[in-house]
Amino acid sequence: LNVGTAGEQRATKRFCSDDDDASNDAVDTLSSTPGGDEKSELQTSSDHSTALELSPRTERALVSFCTGNVHVTASRTSTTNLSTQPVKSNPGSDHHGTNSYIHQRQEYDEGMHSYIPALFMDSDTNDLTRPVSLFFNVGLGHVARGQYKEACRWFELSRARLNKCRSSVKAAQISLSIHYNLGHCYYHSGQNDKAMSSYQQALALIQEQKFGMAQEAACINCIAVLLFHKGLQEPQTVLGLFQHSLALYKELEGDKSVEIATILNNIGRLHYVQTQYDSAKMAYSESLKLRRQVLGDESIDVAATICNKGQAHHQLSEFDEAMDCYKEFLSLARKILGPHHRDIAIVHKCIGEIYHEQKDVESARAMYEKALQVGKVALGKQHPEIASTLNKLGNLYFEMEDLDTALKYYKEGLKVEQDILEKCHPHIIVTLMNIAQIHRHRGNVASALATYGQVHILQLESRGPNSIEVAIVLSNIGLMEYQLQSYESAFDTFQEALRIQRDVYGTDDRLEIASTLNLIGLVLFNQKIYELAKGCFNDSLRIRSKILGPDSRDVAIVWYNIASTYLETGDDDRVVQYYEETLRVERLSLGEKHQDVILTLQHLGLVHQQRGELDKAKSYFAEALEISREKYGNSHSVVGSLLNLLGNIHLQQADLPQMMECYIEASRLYRDWRPNQTLVIAGYNFYGLRKLHPNSAPAA
Repeated sequence: LNVGTAGEQRATKRFCSDDDDASNDAVDTLSSTPGGDEKSELQTSSDHSTALELSPRTERALVSFCTGNVHVTASRTSTTNLSTQPVKSNPGSDHHGTNSYIHQRQEYDEGMHSYIPALFMDSDTNDLTRPVSLFFNVGLGHVARGQYKEACRWFELSRARLNKCRSSVKAAQISLSIHYNLGHCYYHSGQNDKAMSSYQQALALIQEQKFGMAQEAACINCIAVLLFHKGLQEPQTVLGLFQHSLALYKELEGDKSVEIATILNNIGRLHYVQTQYDSAKMAYSESLKLRRQVLGDESIDVAATICNKGQAHHQLSEFDEAMDCYKEFLSLARKILGPHHRDIAIVHKCIGEIYHEQKDVESARAMYEKALQVGKVALGKQHPEIASTLNKLGNLYFEMEDLDTALKYYKEGLKVEQDILEKCHPHIIVTLMNIAQIHRHRGNVASALATYGQVHILQLESRGPNSIEVAIVLSNIGLMEYQLQSYESAFDTFQEALRIQRDVYGTDDRLEIASTLNLIGLVLFNQKIYELAKGCFNDSLRIRSKILGPDSRDVAIVWYNIASTYLETGDDDRVVQYYEETLRVERLSLGEKHQDVILTLQHLGLVHQQRGELDKAKSYFAEALEISREKYGNSHSVVGSLLNLLGNIHLQQADLPQMMECYIEASRLYRDWRPNQTLVIAGYNFYGLRKLHPNSAPAA
C-alpha cells in the first residue's frame, strides 16, 4: 500500500520520473531581488563555498526567506517551520520531479524525519559561521516546501562553508545536523545511495562525539529503512539494525513512545516482505497498540498500521480479520486523506481481492470498479495502479467465462502499461500472457500464437535466450504450433525449450521437463514416428512417477498416451494393460464420475470390440453410459455417442431389439444436440456371420 505500510507488496510497483522544473522557485525569487550586483543565484561550481557571496542585501533576502517573509509563487505559499520540533515532510508538495512512490514516504511515519529544524545565530556567530547557519536554514525552508533537491543544494553549501571553520563540538553538532538533513532530503528525492552515505557519516559523528542514544537510535533506524528499500539482500542485517534502534529507544524512553511504535511497524514490514506473515502480524499488533495509546485513534499512522495488519491477515487467508482492518482503515483514512486518495483506491482493490478469493464475484466486481473510479481521480488514467486494477477485473471476468469483457480490460491495462512502463516490464509480459490465454480459450490459435510471439521477443530482450522464462513461453508457442498441425515447427520449438530447461536445472527430474517430453511425444505421435514417441512418453512417465507418485492424474495422462501409441502399432495386449492402468489412476485421482474416466472406459470398449471381445466391450460401454447419465443427465450428446456404440455391439451380436432401442435414442439426442451428426453403424459383417454361421462368429 505504501512505504509506511507493508501493503506495497500487493500494490503495483511505482516508477520514477525526473521532472524538476518547479524546484527552483525560492531561488528564483531571491535572484529577482532588485538592485545591487551581488550573486544571488547558485552557480555551477566544484567549490560550493564560493558559489554564493553574502552581501548585506543577500543576507537580508536569505533571512527573510527563512522566516517566511519572502513571497513565494502562488503554488508555493507554505511558510518554513522553524520550531524546535522535528519537521515532517509536507505531504502534498514537490509533485514536480517526485513520483507517487516517494510521496508515499511523506504521508506515513517510518522514522525518516529531518533532524535539527533551525540554526540560530548568537554572540558566537562570526563571518565564517553566519553563512553556515543561513544556508542551512534556507535548506530547511525548502524541506518545509517539499523541495528536496533544492534543499540538498543549500545543505551542501552549508557543509562546504562549515569545512572552512575551526573544529569544535558545536561544529560537529552542526555537521551532524547537515548530514542528517542531507540523508533525509536525498531519501525523499529517491537518491538512496547518497542518503545512505549521509546517514552513515551522521552515525559516525554521533558515536565519535557521544551525542546520545536518541540520535543514535534515530540514525540507525534511517539506515535500516534505506537497506529495507534497497531490496533486502541482507534481511538479517536490516532486522538487527531495527532491533538495535528499538533497544536504544526502550532504554531511553521506556516501552511507550511514537518512535518505538514506528520501529515495530518497520519490523512488521520487514517480516511481511519476507513472507513471514505471523511475525509481521505480531509486530503490527504491538505497533498498533502503542500508536493508539500515543497518537489516538484519528492518526493516519494508526490507519497505516491497521492496513498493514490487514495485509498480514489477508496473506494468512484470515479473511474476516483482514476485512475488518481494511474497513477500519477506510473509515479513518477518508477523514484524513479525503475520499479520492491513492490508498483509498488500493484498499478497495484489496477488499475486492478477498471477495474474489471467496468466489463472491459480484462483490469483487463492485470493489474493483470502485477502486478504479477512485484511482482515476487520485492518480489519473495513466498509472500502474490503474493498470493493476484493470487486470484484476480482467481476471475476474475470465473466471466468470465472460471472455470478451476480460479481453477488453486486459487490453485497457496493457495500453496503460505500455504507455508508462519500460518496454520489457514484467507486468506487460504478464498481461500479454493473459491475452494469449483468452485467445486460446476462444479457439483463436493464430492470435494466441502471435501474442506469445510478442512475449517471446520481450523475454529474449529482457532475460536473454537461456532463461527459464523464455522456455515457458516457447512451450506455449510450441503448443499453439501443435494445434495448428505445424508439427515440424512445434518439434523444433519444444526441443529448444527442453534444451533451456536442462541447461538451467541441470537434471531431468523436473515436472517442467516431464511436460515438455510429453509434448514432444505427442508431436512425434502425430508424425507417426511411434518408437521415438514411446521413448519420450516413457521418460515423461518416469519423471512424473518419481516426483508425483504412481497415482497422480498427470501420470494417468502419460499412461493414456502410451496406450494410444501401442494401439497404433497393433500391440493390443499392451494397449489393454495401459488403458486399464490409466483407468485405475484416474479413478483414484479424479473420482469415479470424471469425464476422463468415461473417455478411458470408452477406449477400452473400442479395443475389446476390435479384438472381437464383444461382451467385454459391451460391459465397458454400459459402465461409461451409466456414469454419463448420472453426470450429464439422459439428454446429452455424450450419452448419444455411447448409445450409438452400444447399438453397434448389439448389431454384431444380432440382438436387434436392443440395437433398435439404442439407435433410436441416439438419433433423437443427435438431432437435439448435434444436428450435423448421424449414427455411425458398424458391424454388418459380424451380424451376417452370426446369422448364417453362428458357431464361427466368436472365432471370427
